[in-house]
Amino acid sequence: MTTSTLDTTAIVTGAEPGSRAARKKKPVSRRPGAKKSASDWVVLAFAVLIGLLIAAPILLILLNSFKSPSDYASNGPLSVPQSLYTDGIVAFWERVDFPVKLWNSIFISGVVALGAVAISVLNAFALGIGRVRGRTWIVVLILLANMLPQEVLLYPLYFMFKAAGLYDNTWSVIIIFIVIQSAFGTYLLASVYGTFPKEVLEAAALDGAGKWRILTSVVFPISRPTLSVLLIFFFIWTWNEFLIPLTFLVSNANQTVPVAIASLQGDRLMDVTTTSASALLGLIPTLVFFLIFQRTLTRGITAGAVK
Repeated sequence: MTTSTLDTTAIVTGAEPGSRAARKKKPVSRRPGAKKSASDWVVLAFAVLIGLLIAAPILLILLNSFKSPSDYASNGPLSVPQSLYTDGIVAFWERVDFPVKLWNSIFISGVVALGAVAISVLNAFALGIGRVRGRTWIVVLILLANMLPQEVLLYPLYFMFKAAGLYDNTWSVIIIFIVIQSAFGTYLLASVYGTFPKEVLEAAALDGAGKWRILTSVVFPISRPTLSVLLIFFFIWTWNEFLIPLTFLVSNANQTVPVAIASLQGDRLMDVTTTSASALLGLIPTLVFFLIFQRTLTRGITAGAVK
């Protein structure tokens, strides 16, 4: 290390030129074992409280799913089951033919998630990078369409799919949700792609890459974290949808898990334990899906769209 470098270090650190402190002094950082301040404990307590409030309904469902009706009537919903009672789960599984409902929900949610992300990328690439004419008005229209309540769409969509022969067909729900989810995805990605570094795109164009090559080799790899987050959200949002599947999937063979739970409660008057068992079976697939892709979701949120 030269003398000039040592002098510069000394000026920055406030130590005498050439001294040992100037060479070894490091920025002061908080030690891992340092005591937490009062504000840190308040934030931690608040986070724990929020976590308990979120987990409370799940724990309540878990307790009552393995509780017999007599045990529930005697000890209430907050008691621990006296014995492991699985008749409620078995009864719900057999009544609604749960494997069929589970496959319908997985198929619809998976196809919607993949299709909505693909359409969102193509639309956002044209609006954010392609800079089509009237881009601002198109984005505004997409945003307004995404803000429409589902109740407004039911009447025209019912007659449209009736005329097309797709009523009571899983593809009717898939088409509807692909359009709805891709509207949100287009609005989000268009704003992200609008800030995409022009230098990267110009360098790719100078190397002879066309628009399709730029999309697949440059834009898609960089925006992959954001697309992963959208894929997970689209899957979970579609899985939890109730009103549109209830309206367009009337036959028992095409119903999804949320619709099966609601319809069974309506016409067969289940007891509380069987209702809890049905809610548990409907919750487990989405919980497993979230746990599998939790790392992907965390990385996507923290990484951002453009590096």
